[in-house]
Amino acid sequence: MLRLAGIATVIAALGGALGGCSSLASSAAGDLAGNLSTAILNQDDPELVRESLPAYLLLLDSLAADPDASPAVLGAAARLYAAYAVVFVADPSRAATLAARARSYGARAACAAGPATCDLESVPYPELAARLDRVKPAQAGALFSAAVGSLAYVRTHSDDWQALADLPRIEAVLKRLLVIGDPADAGTVNSYLGILNTLRPAALGGQPEQGRAYFEKAIELTGGQDLSVLVEFARSYARLVYDRELHDSLLRRALAADPRQEGYTLLNTLAQKQASELLASANDYF
Repeated sequence: MLRLAGIATVIAALGGALGGCSSLASSAAGDLAGNLSTAILNQDDPELVRESLPAYLLLLDSLAADPDASPAVLGAAARLYAAYAVVFVADPSRAATLAARARSYGARAACAAGPATCDLESVPYPELAARLDRVKPAQAGALFSAAVGSLAYVRTHSDDWQALADLPRIEAVLKRLLVIGDPADAGTVNSYLGILNTLRPAALGGQPEQGRAYFEKAIELTGGQDLSVLVEFARSYARLVYDRELHDSLLRRALAADPRQEGYTLLNTLAQKQASELLASANDYF
């Protein structure tokens, strides 16, 4: 199965999505959205988050139903649906349906942001670079939301070759975001690029060493506080190149860390669970 970030999607989604409605509501509602975002990211009980998020998804659906919905609202819907589908839904069919909604909202967000970011999924690939060069920093948030929605879709449609064919296009978008995107998202973008470059071994066209460089940059940018980067580094790179020493070192580092870090507690709690599972299966893998 295609290894695309599950935990990493949460930071892209929750970190930006829940605050995304603040631009279209009153300041009081905006404060509520921001406080809700902080509360979720600092929650150490993933099950509580799993049970609570559907209500917020319905709220975003109601806001996004407006034909003139802003890029902030549509992007919030894309990011949160992506997170919920990839991380919190066990049923593959249901996850695929929710991820398709995430991708749809992401595409709408990109179009709402302006012509440069609209319909990028259908632009002939040779023309994509020139189109991306015209995307301005003010449009980066919508572009990031579209990328998150597309990644969730590919993650839940890993047996669909048409979906997999979009990966080079998504990678091009992520590379542009490293130039124009919000610095707060740079760690997540680097982690995504690390995963994309380690989907295949070098013998089959992958670029695992480039992927390693992206993971190391993500660790640097997050100050090592985002333990999901360590887990994805171990799963995507160390397992690909059969580096047991690096694999175990990264996972033990994740498990030894204090998961309670401002803005990362939920992610880290999920990451430590996955780290334990990966370590437990290491003897069978290597």
